[in-house]
Amino acid sequence: MDTLSTIASVKTTPDTAAKQFVALLEAEACAIAQAASALVPEQIENAIALLYRCKGKVIVLGMGKSGIVGRKIAATLTSTGTVAVYLHPSDALHGDLGLVGPEDVAIALSNSGYTEEIIGLLPYLEHRKTPIIAIVGNEASPLAQKASVVLKATVDKEVCPLNLAPTASTTVAMAIGDAIAMTLMQQKGLTPEDFAFNHPSGRLGKRLTLKVSDLMHTPTPTVQANAPLIAVITAISQGGLGAVGVVNCDRTLLGIITDGDLRRTFEKTDQANWSKVLSQEIMTPNPVTVTADSLAYDALRTMEDRPSQISVLPVIDEKRLCIGIVRLHDVVSSGL
Repeated sequence: MDTLSTIASVKTTPDTAAKQFVALLEAEACAIAQAASALVPEQIENAIALLYRCKGKVIVLGMGKSGIVGRKIAATLTSTGTVAVYLHPSDALHGDLGLVGPEDVAIALSNSGYTEEIIGLLPYLEHRKTPIIAIVGNEASPLAQKASVVLKATVDKEVCPLNLAPTASTTVAMAIGDAIAMTLMQQKGLTPEDFAFNHPSGRLGKRLTLKVSDLMHTPTPTVQANAPLIAVITAISQGGLGAVGVVNCDRTLLGIITDGDLRRTFEKTDQANWSKVLSQEIMTPNPVTVTADSLAYDALRTMEDRPSQISVLPVIDEKRLCIGIVRLHDVVSSGL
């Protein structure tokens, strides 16, 4: 009795559920490994070449569970640099076939290779001169026979204990789709920046695209080097950023004063001398800075990856003019 038959014959109890669960995962992993060893290298090369040279878009076709897999494959291709759309075969037969052109490449998924709606599409795809890559479990099926390239996705048995629900077969098809997308991604030389461009709202996308200029505060509260302590306090309070830049007459940055600098000044200075304190005496000279076109994630690392963390960074231009302030709070709040 094979592994899946054994699983099906055992009544589930709390003691056996975990073992069955793990055995099912292992069976699916085994199905992928077997499918990988059965694929014909020449067919893989032909499929990747067709998709790499595609001047149009990739049309992914599938019915039922294969359609769900197809949607995922289309999404993965699109997010990794290959424009793809999922097309429901029934909709295609009722007008949406106009989406398909001769510069497109179709990927058709069917475990049996006899799916009526897909078979019904084949003459029309042929008429449009659209090449077909079949991810199919039956190499003798009509779909396999009509396809330009066949990627064999045969499984010995579904992991469903009844051998009915599409499980191992859809997992194998999904894995083949992922392998196609990742191979194309490497062939096209997609960079992390390219990937982030298609994922602007994700954490990776933000880390690679969000700039300091998107988060910095302007106009920047500043004081002159000879400003009295009361002017510094007023500037920090009005700015509401917890810091103020110290600049010369042309706004060249000389230093920065933070709330912490003020507290330390009050602690070590006699109250009678507070009115005599000037900004240049309490500022941090030549502070760590950042430019507006720097990545916000790099600014975050600059503030945090140090023995003593800092919570604000002055933003300067190429002439070292102070043009803004970016706060740790703003960077963290952005989702980085």
